[in-house]
Amino acid sequence: MAFDREVDLLVVGSGAAALVAALRAAKAGADVLVTEKGDLWGGTSATSGGGIWIPGSHLAAAAGRPDDLEEAFGYVRRLTAPNVKDEQIHAFIDNAHRMLAWIEREADVEYAALPYPDYYPETEGSRDGFRTHLMPGEVDARTMDRATFDTMQRASPAASLWGRINWKLSETNTVLFRPKGWLGVTLKVMAGYWLDIPQRLRSPRDRRLTLGTALMAQLRKALDRTGATFWLKSPFTGLIEEGGKVVGATVRHEGRDLRIGARRGVILAAGGFERNAALREEHLPGAHQPQASGSQVNNEGDALFAAMKLGAATRNLDSAWWAPVFRIPGEDRARLSTVERALPYSIIVNQAGKRYANEALSYHRFGEAMMARHKPGASTDPSWLVFDARYRARYPAGPVIPGFPDAILPAAVRQVLVKASTIGELAEKMKVDPVALKATVQRFNTMVGQGRDEDFGRGDATYDRLYGDPRVSPNPSLGTVEKAPFYAIPLYLGDIGTNGGLVTDGRAHVLREDGSAIPGLYAVGNLAASVMGYSYPGAGATLGPAMTFGWLAAADAIGINEPA
Repeated sequence: MAFDREVDLLVVGSGAAALVAALRAAKAGADVLVTEKGDLWGGTSATSGGGIWIPGSHLAAAAGRPDDLEEAFGYVRRLTAPNVKDEQIHAFIDNAHRMLAWIEREADVEYAALPYPDYYPETEGSRDGFRTHLMPGEVDARTMDRATFDTMQRASPAASLWGRINWKLSETNTVLFRPKGWLGVTLKVMAGYWLDIPQRLRSPRDRRLTLGTALMAQLRKALDRTGATFWLKSPFTGLIEEGGKVVGATVRHEGRDLRIGARRGVILAAGGFERNAALREEHLPGAHQPQASGSQVNNEGDALFAAMKLGAATRNLDSAWWAPVFRIPGEDRARLSTVERALPYSIIVNQAGKRYANEALSYHRFGEAMMARHKPGASTDPSWLVFDARYRARYPAGPVIPGFPDAILPAAVRQVLVKASTIGELAEKMKVDPVALKATVQRFNTMVGQGRDEDFGRGDATYDRLYGDPRVSPNPSLGTVEKAPFYAIPLYLGDIGTNGGLVTDGRAHVLREDGSAIPGLYAVGNLAASVMGYSYPGAGATLGPAMTFGWLAAADAIGINEPA
């Protein structure tokens, strides 16, 4: 067939799964082309915390907490939908730790295993830490090409101070809970930002990269060193098939529709469909608004449609990485709520003014609770995060920053924040039943006084206490809501991306309805139906499998026999 350009491997998308795939192929000597639809590269991965869930890592063993891979397999198998095959789960469990060791070696990525509990502590095979890995350090953007940095996807507003200053997790915890020396840490971070005068004169972006941006910076620098080609503003428009095999794709680049031949295969890593209103309406009717997603704006399912035209099977299109989110007027994405819900002096209520779940659950599980308990007259979308003056003074509530008077909060934040001198007055402003809200607060306060949430068990599990305030005892997640003034801010049912999509096997081949593979076609990341099914086993269970299957797909396409 006639092509405008031919390469060994075409990778569609520019998130972590895409870059790991491209890097592995390029390191093996393949001619690789990466195409990105938008003006910015990095995908949803760059807006994330950068955490990866990796069972059995050498880092966990070095920390004195070796993992058992069969135990990890059993944990995932118990949580995962029956339509996910053992082969695919084993492919992830058996190779994730190899992928991690490889990117450390080949991309100078430095991770650490954390004492971060799995999300389903009641499920056999869960662990109270050391499967979630995070980059504890930072990357100086001055080590990157300037144009590459300028076109990198920005960190989420939820993962940075004022949407500008990037934080490491250790710094966030220090500022949040204010142990001895916290002020010095805060001043150092802020000074580093403001004293970068050349950058401040040029842009508000922070050149100190952390979390997801740090991961993506290291992957991109390593990829660029291989000589791989990277195209921005180059939307994928379709697949090219010959004799039942995918041999390339069409891409719109610099105003031209180009036919790109891919001798070894096409890896689709273009994200989910969470920004496509029509697809959400069809498959996610209980959460159909794209604005409730915290992901980047270009994930509209283009590659999903293209693969389905060739007969690709799909699985769990009604699934997403659910989350309660804050929605701030004028922002193009929602802000994920993680820490806020587990902190004392607060509760979450529905539109009937009643609690309905353990507020300290992981965000995916709380999002599931929002869906399951939504009903007429007691809507959970939006719910309300209700908190008192002590919470307001000590902790963040999404965009509501402690230590800053209400009057100087941004206008968009003041627009959604509700404040009152009594619980009854607050209820009226929230448009919920004052009697019901007062009864809910009273019962909660009584249980706090007794030291246990008898209704939903908030603070009982190790994970619940992870984000609680260690200065509060006996339960760091429980504190009465009783000191005026009182506040409320709406929480919506949202997501950080869809996770149902194309059916794949243990090497990320895209499969047809009859289970046969479409030769030459791979799918990874949120475009592929998640190996986790409807579950979210632990922090980083999005990126960990995405990167692992990207790594496996590239090896299969290029013909790398050894796993690492």
